[in-house]
This record gives sequence, C-alpha cells and structure tokens, in this order.
Amino acid sequence: MCGIVGYIGPKEKKEILLDGLQELEYRGYDSAGIAIIQGEKLNSFKAVGKLKNLREKTKDYTSKGFGISIGHTRWATHGKPTELNAHPHLGAYSYVVHNGIIENYQELKKELQQEGVTFLSQTDTETIVHLFEKYHNEGFEPFEAFKKTVNRLEGAYATLLITEAAPDTIFFAKNGSPMLIGFDGEEVYFASSDTPIIGKANEVYYLEDGEYGYVQNGKVHLFDSHGEKVFHTQPLIADKAMAQKEGYRFFMEKEIYEQSRVMGETMMGRVLEEEIVLDELDADFFKGINTIKICACGTSYHSALTAAYLFERLAKIRCDVEIASEFRYKEPLLTKDTLFVTISQSGETADTLEALKMAKRAGLKSLSICNVDNSSIVRESDTAILTRAGIEKGVASTKAFATQTMVLWMLALYVGQVKQTLPKEVLKAEIDAMLHTPKALVVTDELHARLHRLSKRYLHGHGFFFIGRDIFYPLALEGALKLKEISYLHAEGYPAGEMKHGPIALADAELFTIALMPKTMHYDKIKSNVEELSARDATICAISPLPFELADDFVQTHYSSHPMVEFFEMMVVTQLLALEISVRLGNDVDMPRNLAKSVTVE
Repeated sequence: MCGIVGYIGPKEKKEILLDGLQELEYRGYDSAGIAIIQGEKLNSFKAVGKLKNLREKTKDYTSKGFGISIGHTRWATHGKPTELNAHPHLGAYSYVVHNGIIENYQELKKELQQEGVTFLSQTDTETIVHLFEKYHNEGFEPFEAFKKTVNRLEGAYATLLITEAAPDTIFFAKNGSPMLIGFDGEEVYFASSDTPIIGKANEVYYLEDGEYGYVQNGKVHLFDSHGEKVFHTQPLIADKAMAQKEGYRFFMEKEIYEQSRVMGETMMGRVLEEEIVLDELDADFFKGINTIKICACGTSYHSALTAAYLFERLAKIRCDVEIASEFRYKEPLLTKDTLFVTISQSGETADTLEALKMAKRAGLKSLSICNVDNSSIVRESDTAILTRAGIEKGVASTKAFATQTMVLWMLALYVGQVKQTLPKEVLKAEIDAMLHTPKALVVTDELHARLHRLSKRYLHGHGFFFIGRDIFYPLALEGALKLKEISYLHAEGYPAGEMKHGPIALADAELFTIALMPKTMHYDKIKSNVEELSARDATICAISPLPFELADDFVQTHYSSHPMVEFFEMMVVTQLLALEISVRLGNDVDMPRNLAKSVTVE
C-alpha cells in the first residue's frame, strides 16, 4: 500500500517528488525517500516517519535543470521502518522504488548473496536493484538488463528504476500494483494514483499488468509480452478527493472492493502449494506451547473468535479468546505453556496493549497480528505477523478484519504443520481453499446493485438480528457491528441455535433477520432456526448458495466448496449491505459519529 512518484524533465524535481508524496502519504507513512540524477550525479535522501522529516532533511537541496527522479512513501511489509529499509534502495550505481511484494525474493536474494552481493536492508525490494546491476555488469545494455530483471520477478510489483548507466532514462514495470504515467508536453510523471500529478500533467495512461518499458527524451517506450506497443492517453480528472478514492463514493466502499487484491498480498510468499511459510516465526517458536490465548477488541475480537474454531479444529490446540478490556481486570490465570496473541489494526489499541504487558510480566511468549509495523503492540510483542492490508481510512474496519482472519487461518495451519497434528491431505485441501479466497472477495456489479436495491427495505423497524453457527457466529457479530457502526440502527449478532432461548421473543414483522446459511456447515440446523423466526413473522434476508423458500429477501452466494470461502463471500455481502443502508440514511460512512479509528484510551 506504499506510494510511488517519478518525474523526468527540467523542473525542480525535489518539490515535485515531495508534493506528490504528500498526496500519497495516506498510503503509508513509515518512511519516505527520493533519488535524483542530475547530469550524471545521483543524490538520494531518506527519513523515517512522516514526510515532514524528509522535507526537513532536503531543505537545503535544489535540483533545477533537466534530470530524472523517483520517490516513495512506505508502508512496511518486509523489515522494520528504518532508513536502511526505506526506499529508494541503492545498488552500486542505481536506485529502485517498488510497491507490492516480490514473492520469490528469498530465492533471488540467496542467489545474489552467493555471488557476493551484500544486502543492506531487510526488504524484498532490494533484490530488484541488485539483480538489475548483476545483468548490466554481465554486459547487457540497461534496458535489456531491466527486462531480464522483470522477467525474474514473481508476485505483485509497480517499480521505477534509475541508474547512472543511463542517466537520462527511467525504467518502469507494473504487475498487480497500480501505476500510471502522466504527460505534459515532453515532461513525464509516474505515480501510484492520480492525485500526485493533478495540476501538473494533463493526460494520463494507466499501466496494465505485464507492461514495462522506459522513458527517454520525453518519449515513453511501452512493452508487453508481445513486444513494443502503441498506447493511447486520456484526459486527467481534476478532483483530488475523488482521485484519492479512485472513483468510489467513500473510502469504506473502496476498501471493501480492495479486499480481493490485498488478500493476495496477505498470502503472498506465505501460502505455498503444500505448506504455510511464516518467516516471522522461528522453527521452535511453538515448542512447549500447549494453549493459545487471544486478546483483542471490537472487530479484531471477532476475527479472534473465528480463529478459536480453526485452532481447535485444524491444529488440535486449545484456544481461548478474551475481550481485552475485561481481561485486564479478571485476575487471569496465565501459564507459561500459553502463547499470548494480540490482534489490532492500528497496533495502538490501549486495552489490548495493556493486556499484552500483563502477559509479558507473567513471562508468556507473545505474538501480535497487526496492520502497522513499529506500532506499540508490535514493538511490545516477541514477534509479529503483519496483515499487509495497507492504510484503512474508513473507521468501520473491513479489509483489516478480512486479512486478520486470513492470517489466523494461516497460523492455525502452520501450528498443525509444526505440531504434526494436521494430516497432509487436510492441509492441502485448506491451502487450495485459501487460494480461492481472493475470487470469493470480488465485488460484482450485479451483487452491489442487488444490495443497493434491497437496502431500501431495511431503513426502519426495531432492530436487526444477524445469526449464524460455528465460524458464521463471529461473522454474524461482525456483520451486526458494521451495521450499527455506520447506520446507527440497533443490531445484534447471535448464535442461531440460541434464538429460542430468549431473543425470539422479539420476533415480529419489524424485526429484520440476516441469516448466514452456508451450504458446507450445519445448513439443516440453521435452516430450522430461521424457520422458527419466520413462523413468528420476522422479516428474513437469507444469504446462502441454496435458495430458501421462506426468505423475504435472498442474496445468493456462489462459492460453496469450503466453509472459509463461504465465510469471506458472506462477509462482503454483510459489509455492502451495511454500507448501502447507511448511505440511504444519509450518514457519513467513513467517519461515523462518536467513533475513532485508533482507540488509544481505556
């Protein structure tokens, strides 16, 4: 979720880069850096933290006259947020910036190290610049060396490379991560989105996956697998706020749509064909661990509840889940054979952080699952697994929940691997399901339009029940939370089998029931529970791959081969339904009343 800018032309490059990075700072603010070649001299500057630190570092530097330049603002995925890990990354005479994740970077790094290359950073990106220089040093012309480098990369990347070997040229490549080229006469701009170049360029070309090339003398040479190609630009929109949202009405809407892509980044390099690889964990990390205790708040608590089913079912290890604000005051019994896991989007959640400190004082081994490297919870934990969701601007969490749940699913399989409690054939089936998850997260126009139409029927009434069984019970809790957060309507999540133990007393035509009815898990049981509600005249919205004759409204899902794939598809439906109801009520979806993105107080 990092941000890239680039510029080739005669203007003051430093200011173009810094202004562009300012527009992209919402994508990452762990560190930032720029590199400029003017004449034949290469200059670079990096700083940790917010962009103002880089501005201060470069205040006495100017770069007038023709030159080439690249810049980057970082959201850490590999390595801590330090200057060494900040982009641009340096080879002997070249610099590179990169968004995305190079899936085979370890293989490439090992190969280069065996040839005597020294790596300065912990990042996957550094492999790109060293690989380029390896091929150039072998006698290939700069563009051929760059082309050979790109052909070796696996995974997602948007990358710019500049080199003293071609001081008038910027090399570029795009696969899986967004990047565009802007034009103003002979001046050429690069960026991760429109906002950095609005007011500077007047035409734009949005790069497609698999395209690469170079810019020289104001001309872009564009290539794909078939060779050099002709391309056509289009006018650049002038609304910066809309450009940041990339055409979506709200950041929350954009983030729901992003889930399919970021889930791929969460899994990249971790989910292999026959095993789960978590480089963050030492080989003996689970030695002596017999119990897992997860502590979290809000949405993160719901992902933890989902994980408890997975750890016990797949890894055959006991898993207890605690609400952090309650855990702190219950005088819990903590034994040293327990792994203490904390989950937080921001890594600054006060209750969760204090619970972690309690566990540390008791001598427990700790692991955090977080979206923000170098956050307080990550620093306090023995180790951390980053969710790689990227910046989430909507206060009501969506893609953070999805990626937290995926990391926990991966971790459950990993524990089953190392403890040898998970049969290989089951592991293979779980991995196959994981790899299908991004498709289940795709929002189709048909689905969104259906939920938009349905939403008008759910604006009034005396409340909502979201019901589900097994892993779909935590999803029901999360669906209810999303709705109440942004619509301000009363909603509860309930285990479907518990409705008859009291809550069914509320059932009437003005009680809306959102029923999660997966084909792969307890379908007949939950069908009976929904029939009980229907018999009391409750309004039923069924979400299921199987038509349900008693449903007043029915949203059909398509993936029914594995419970977790159904889980993620139904998650998207509940998120969009909450969004559309809230929009119809005229609420500010991104900034709901009374809430904050990072809860840093008790």
